[in-house]
Amino acid sequence: MAVKVNQYQFDRIGSQMEREFGKIRKGEENAHMMMLFPMEGNMLKVHRAHPESNGRRAIEAIVIALFEIQSYLSDNEYNLDSFRSAENERLVQALLMTFDPFTNRDIREALEEASVDLESTEALKELYGEPVRCLLKIKESVELWSREWGPDGYFRFIENMIGKTVKRDQEMNFAVLVPGVEMKKKFHLFGKK
Repeated sequence: MAVKVNQYQFDRIGSQMEREFGKIRKGEENAHMMMLFPMEGNMLKVHRAHPESNGRRAIEAIVIALFEIQSYLSDNEYNLDSFRSAENERLVQALLMTFDPFTNRDIREALEEASVDLESTEALKELYGEPVRCLLKIKESVELWSREWGPDGYFRFIENMIGKTVKRDQEMNFAVLVPGVEMKKKFHLFGKK
């Protein structure tokens, strides 16, 4: 039976995940670009096609994605129906397509080729560590640019920063993290789906 998530739990998942996985500090972003770039690029593609998927919806999408990850790690299912909308679901899907083997078949196949046991909680914890840290960093960025420039502030910022390198299509980019491999070689594959 799914655990119904209330507003307090919805608002707290980010700080809980930060305690468990850590966070990317200001100035450390470049070391995480292999995951940050496809996440932000996929979100930008969604926003271009659906401007109503704005900064507020992006924050909701990040939180929903964090709950998805938590469900894999805890074997709990979460009922987030009261928080889901068409506007944030598009962004949730774009984010999960970036890193999640249970959403993106290409990632699952690459991990299976690398003999990663997707039934192992330890392997999943290592697999999701980098995506969680990146999601938390993006959430922080969305909050900052929304305060500075309004509901579309984050997407205006991202368009200015990486817009020229993000294709104007709906193909989702992804990165495959291989648990148990040193960080320099951790990104086994970067591609499109």
